[in-house]
Amino acid sequence: LQARLVEMESLRGAHQSLERQLQELEERHNAEAAGLQDTIGQLEDDLRNTKTEMARHLREYQDLLNVKMALDIEIAAYRKLLEGEENLFNMGSGGLPSLNSLPSPTYSFQPRSFSSST
Repeated sequence: LQARLVEMESLRGAHQSLERQLQELEERHNAEAAGLQDTIGQLEDDLRNTKTEMARHLREYQDLLNVKMALDIEIAAYRKLLEGEENLFNMGSGGLPSLNSLPSPTYSFQPRSFSSST
C-alpha cells in the first residue's frame, strides 16, 4: 500500500508537471498566434495602400496617355497643314527654278515608348 501511495503521488506530480507544460505551450501558442494576426493585419494594410497607389498611378498614366494622343493628333494636323503649304508653295513658284531645286523637307514622327518601372 505504501509503495502504491508513493507511486500515486509521483504520478500526481508528473501529471501536474505535464499540465503546467501544456498550459505554457498554450500560452506561447496564443501569443505567437496573436503576433501572426498582427503581422497579417499589417500586411493587409500594406496591400490596400499598394492597391490604392497602383490605382492612382494607373489614373495618372491614363491621363498622360490621353494628353499624348491629343498631342499626336495635333502634330498630325500641323504636319498636314505644313505639307499642304509646302505643296502650294512648290506649285506657286513654278517660275523660280532656284527654289524648286531645294529638297523638300519631310516630317516624320517617331513616338517614344515609355515603360513603367513600378
